[in-house]
Amino acid sequence: MNKKITELDNLASPAGADILAIVDDVAGTATTKKVTATNLMGLAPVQSVAGQTGTVTVSAGDLTDGNFDGEAILGFDASINDQTGTAYTLLASDNGKVVVLDNGSAVTVTVPSGLGVGFNCSFVQKGAGQVTFSASSTTINNRQSHTKINAQYGVASIVAYAADTFVLAGDTAS
Repeated sequence: MNKKITELDNLASPAGADILAIVDDVAGTATTKKVTATNLMGLAPVQSVAGQTGTVTVSAGDLTDGNFDGEAILGFDASINDQTGTAYTLLASDNGKVVVLDNGSAVTVTVPSGLGVGFNCSFVQKGAGQVTFSASSTTINNRQSHTKINAQYGVASIVAYAADTFVLAGDTAS
C-alpha cells in the first residue's frame, strides 16, 4: 500500500542500518534513492563536540584551539588578572584578559617580545599610582606618543599588529 511520507509512523530511535528515502537531483533529474542512517550521518560535518553527542552545550573550557574561522564568540566575559605590585611583565597567558593594576605608587608594565601577532590585553588603573608601559625588545606606538594611563580609573589597551609591535590606545597620557 502506498502512503505519503507524512502518513508514516514516527520512528523515535532509528538504527544505523535503517533506510531512508532521499531524492538525488545532481544532474537536474530527480531520482528517488535509498541511504542508510549510518551513511547519511557519516556525511554530516559534526557528529560530536568535545566528546559529547546529541544536543551539545559548549562551554568556554571546550574551546581549546582558539580558531573559530572568523566567527564571533559571544557571551563570554574576559578573565581578570589582579596585580597589586609596582611592576608587572605581561605573559602570553594575559592575551584577551583585563589586567587590573591597584597600587598607590607608580606601576610599570613591561611589554616583552614574543607575545605574538594579535595579542591584545586591556588595563585598568584601579590605584592612584600611575601606570607606565615599558617596551622590552618591542615597539609600543601611540598616536600621541603616550606611554601611560592618564589617571586612576583610566583604561587602556595594547594590541600587537605585527611581531613585537604594539599600539597603546585608550585613556592615555605622556
